[in-house]
Amino acid sequence: MLAKHEVWKYSGNEKVWVGKYKNSHNLLHWHYDCELICVEKGEIDVFCDKQKHTLIGGESLFIDSGQVHYMQARDPETMLIVIIFDYDLIRPFADNLTLANAHITKDYGIPQLYGKIKAELKEKKFFYDVVVATAMQKLMVEIFRSEKIVPKTISPTNAQSFKKLLAEITEKFEFYTFEEAASFMGMSPAYFSRLFHAMSGMTFSQYLNYVRINNAVRLINSDRKVPITEVAIRCGFSTIRNFNRTFKELTGYQPKRLPEGFSLDEKFIAHGDESFNPTLEVCELVESGK
Repeated sequence: MLAKHEVWKYSGNEKVWVGKYKNSHNLLHWHYDCELICVEKGEIDVFCDKQKHTLIGGESLFIDSGQVHYMQARDPETMLIVIIFDYDLIRPFADNLTLANAHITKDYGIPQLYGKIKAELKEKKFFYDVVVATAMQKLMVEIFRSEKIVPKTISPTNAQSFKKLLAEITEKFEFYTFEEAASFMGMSPAYFSRLFHAMSGMTFSQYLNYVRINNAVRLINSDRKVPITEVAIRCGFSTIRNFNRTFKELTGYQPKRLPEGFSLDEKFIAHGDESFNPTLEVCELVESGK
């Protein structure tokens, strides 16, 4: 599955959101904001930056800006504390650094901080936005000083360029190449390949095929009389054999047998859609600090 970009929106100027989820499950996604989670009770698997972490009650994890992640509660009664905050709050001291291990090793009083921030966001007293921002900065400074840190390999600047690259691919997918993509990012092919996989959860060629087949599905749905050979050419495939094979792999159907109104949206997850919510229906938002 392709990781999708989630655009987080705050209710005011505070640039911090807090909430508590029961039975947390979501799709593979990423966002520019940072995320701090703490298991209040139960157990959960978190897949972050290509690593799997299993958290139990009292344990916490930090998801840095741009890191691809998703999570699955092991127990439906699992309760998860979530704090989302703008990366700019930690940029002054963490712009080129990140935690060596997303799984936090010590107790930093995250549940207590959650309660404090939730109260501030609800009451909205004078300077509440400054209070919650300062509280988050203080906590994150403590975490970065106490946990092992390493140089960041994927910077927010790279994440912004990556978003622009995806728009470029969407516009020029018919003839876009790996070499052009690496050049667009100003990276060597080897480094670009690693970054693309880390950011999207798949290879560049897999992503390009998703984009092309998604457009092929739309073209077929718009006019069933268009010859399949023409669809293949217009969607960037040099041979009908390769097109048919890729189409079947991604949709489960041969092009000529595609059901009326079929949508690849459930399998193809495009980036940059501000309406995207990675949270699945089995997950319940129990409370928040709105």
